[in-house]
This record gives sequence, structure tokens and C-alpha cells, in this order.
Amino acid sequence: MSNPQKVAIIGGTGKVGRRIAAQALQKGYQVRMLVRDPGKLRQLDKRIEVVEGNIQDLEAIRILLADCGTVINTFGQPYKDKPIYSESTNNILDIMKEFKISRYIGVTGGSLTIEGDKKSVWNRIGAKLFEIFLSSMMEDKKREWEILNDTTHIDWTLIRLPFIVDGTKMAHIKENLVDMPGTKITNQDIAAFIISQINNLQYVRKAPFISH
Repeated sequence: MSNPQKVAIIGGTGKVGRRIAAQALQKGYQVRMLVRDPGKLRQLDKRIEVVEGNIQDLEAIRILLADCGTVINTFGQPYKDKPIYSESTNNILDIMKEFKISRYIGVTGGSLTIEGDKKSVWNRIGAKLFEIFLSSMMEDKKREWEILNDTTHIDWTLIRLPFIVDGTKMAHIKENLVDMPGTKITNQDIAAFIISQINNLQYVRKAPFISH
């Protein structure tokens, strides 16, 4: 049986993921994190439960997700690597269905364009440049979106992000469903927004843009 106060984090050792874990703990959630190499972690909060493995290790994902109420996926990979976003997301959703976990929150880039978007000229140009120069990644990101968009048994939200800057200062977060409202956002504010969405159903099965 899933525990609504337990959060599974994938990508938790990145700059955004670490802040998500910290925010979750501050809000009283229990945190379980997938970590490829626990030996490299320093100053990890002892309240965080660590599962060793990577996103393609299905057994590790099962251990990670067992009895959790929410899955937060901020997995990222170098541009030069073969993109595995769609495959990994599909596997996670399958295991969530197996465990009857209903809440999924993922992130992607603001360059992802979906039906209904009304992007400004500059944002359309930016998206087109991504499609030209990072075509494999963008094709995989679109497949990931299609997988989510076809998923009806899970309350998912896919958050589209602008350029991410390191910072702890909390600022007003702009939200929009059809266009990116700004050019950047801090990792601290991304974390705060993600945690705020765990019990907020406003963007269920939607892909909002957020920025400063």
C-alpha cells in the first residue's frame, strides 16, 4: 500500500534534485532517492533513504517506488548520450501502475512544443534550433510527451523549464500553459514549485511552462 507522505526522487543528486529532496523534507515528506554511486555523495541528509542503481535498472526502480505515493523524475543526461527519456519514463509509469501509485511529476525543456501551444516568435525560433541541433534528444522528448499524453491511469504533470540558474532566492514564479513566460528560473524555485504540485491537481495531465 502506498504512503502519500513518501516521495521517490529520480535525478535527486543533480542541482535541482538535491533542492527537491531538501524541500520535501522541510514539508514533512519522507524521501527515497535513486543514486547511481552512493559512495560519491557528501553531506546527504540522513533522513533520505538511498536506493543504489540507475534509471535503466528496473529492479532498482521497483525498490525505489515500493510504497511511495509520489514519483518525481528530474533525470538528465549529457546531450552526447543516446537519449533514453521516453524509454525510462515508460518503464517508470508501468511500475507505478503495478504498484498503484497515482502521482507523477516530471520535467522537460521549454523547447518541447505540443498541440495547443501559442509560443512567441522568439520561443518558436528557439524550439526550432533545438530541433535542428539536438534532433535526437528532441525526438525522444516528444516520444516521452506522447507516452504521458496517452497515460490516463496516472495523475501526471510534465513541467517545462527555461534556462536554469543556481540560486536560493525565492522569486515570483510565472506559470503558463501555452508559452514560456520568461527566460530563466532558479533551481530553488523549480524545487519549490514541484513540491507544491504533489497535492495540487491544477496541472494534472498538463504540461505547464514556469519561469521568473
